[in-house]
Amino acid sequence: MVETHPQSRRSLIPGTWSSLLILAGLILIGMAAGSIAGVLLISSIWGDAGILTEISTLDQAPAYSAENWYKIIILQAVGHLFTFLIPSLFYWKLIERKAMGAFCLQSRDSYRDLVPIFFLTIVLMPFTGLVAEWNESMILPDSLSGLENWMKNSETTLARLTEFLLSFHNIPELIIAIIVIAVIPAIGEEVLFRGILQRKLAEHWANVHLGIWASAFLFSAIHFQFYGFLPRLFLGAMFGYLYFWTGRLSMAIFAHFINNAVTVLLMWMYRQQMINLDISSSQAIPLWMGAASLVVSVWLLRVVYNTSSEPSNH
Repeated sequence: MVETHPQSRRSLIPGTWSSLLILAGLILIGMAAGSIAGVLLISSIWGDAGILTEISTLDQAPAYSAENWYKIIILQAVGHLFTFLIPSLFYWKLIERKAMGAFCLQSRDSYRDLVPIFFLTIVLMPFTGLVAEWNESMILPDSLSGLENWMKNSETTLARLTEFLLSFHNIPELIIAIIVIAVIPAIGEEVLFRGILQRKLAEHWANVHLGIWASAFLFSAIHFQFYGFLPRLFLGAMFGYLYFWTGRLSMAIFAHFINNAVTVLLMWMYRQQMINLDISSSQAIPLWMGAASLVVSVWLLRVVYNTSSEPSNH
């Protein structure tokens, strides 16, 4: 794969690990700044910092109220922007000294990949659901019972937060939820994990596959949802290969967005009794369905690969 921006200057910080250490520092600073910015924004709107009390009572699964929902959704949006997107763009521009257009690896038009990528992301869901069931059944040895209890408690807290975020009741709130849960994470996380980490690691090891899977591992681990680690690992790898094959970070962002948005939409439709499928339940996915999902997904991946391998018309 050929870079389309050979004129870009070299990184301000020589060495892969040194520059990534700077990136990690920027992310930590962004996390702190995002927490402060979120609380200040909430205080400026409602006149208090009541969101801190709301967060501290997440373990008790607080009852829904529109005010609390908006407070937490604002905190999530601001926190995510300051943790992922803003530090990544700051690093890319000032440390790597590259333009935004340098995220594109090829000059070809990849928008004809949108349709197969759309169906690929949806078709893959039964397979990742089946893998999630296997992941959730994981039992650690007795010697690691303390770690297992901590993992389960973390999972429960995050599940309650997710449930609270998805407890909206109308179309405007649905749109806001899609923006915060699908649009913002798709852009921020793909810029960081695929646009920067995958490329840096692939270049360092001179092995794009190792870079893809290493960044997918970090992508899954950073969510701290240990019983959903494996399905998120496979999703991260899929996003990575879509970026590598198409040469367009926008294709990975699009797939990430579709995955999150469809999940939000299906849960809203279930709550509105428009469908009977509850994707948040632990009901077993038939093995045949997971296998069929995998087979069709591999075929669609092949379609994207073949399409991306065709010479550009430009």
